[in-house]
Amino acid sequence: MKKTFLTAEWRKLLIANYAVSPDLLLPYLPAGTELDLWNGTCYVSLVGFMFMNTRLKGIPVPFHRNFEEVNLRFYVTYLEQGQCKRGVVFLKEIVPKPALAQVANAVYKEAYEALPMRHSWHTSKDALTVRYSWKKNIWHHLQATAANTPVPIAPGSEEEFITEHYWGYTRVTAAKTNSYEVVHPQWKVYPVQEAEVQVDFAEVYGAPFSFLTQRPPESVFLAEGSPVQVREGVPLAWRSKAF
Repeated sequence: MKKTFLTAEWRKLLIANYAVSPDLLLPYLPAGTELDLWNGTCYVSLVGFMFMNTRLKGIPVPFHRNFEEVNLRFYVTYLEQGQCKRGVVFLKEIVPKPALAQVANAVYKEAYEALPMRHSWHTSKDALTVRYSWKKNIWHHLQATAANTPVPIAPGSEEEFITEHYWGYTRVTAAKTNSYEVVHPQWKVYPVQEAEVQVDFAEVYGAPFSFLTQRPPESVFLAEGSPVQVREGVPLAWRSKAF
């Protein structure tokens, strides 16, 4: 088992899911992986959440323990020794501090970008409203209002498919892929009542994703989250030889 590189809590994960053509994602597919579909549908997800109580190798980093992240991701599988390891590929991850982006890009070879960010959580007697915002030329945001009592995820549901991916895969080059494991328990979700996505996808994620700007998501979930552990990353080719 690889050593733990990062521990944290991921809280109030707001997840907007868009059905897309698999052809859109093939240029970003890491070597050795295949697209993971749910009932024949290929998804990208826009995800906002809070990192809390963050530690690198057990050490808290001053002024970098609690912060927002927003990412755009899609879903893949990797077959290793007959075991299917379901994971995610990040198209871009946005964080508010340059040092966070520099460390993540150096260690995991991910596509991090540092931008101004803010968030709000508002709880009333019957509802919970969560909003994540980030600024790239203009302010963009992702928001949902949900019932304020979380419920278990139903087996075989879309929520289970979206949240139950426990590996990260990174396209380093056309022939090289890095992988790392993310460990957490199954999450509960807050039933979403209404949602709003105001994002210029071309501005934030590039022209290939511009069509999402005018499209509502197929679904929006709000998960409570949990403590997580992120293991150290390794190249897939190295893993194949090691096992």
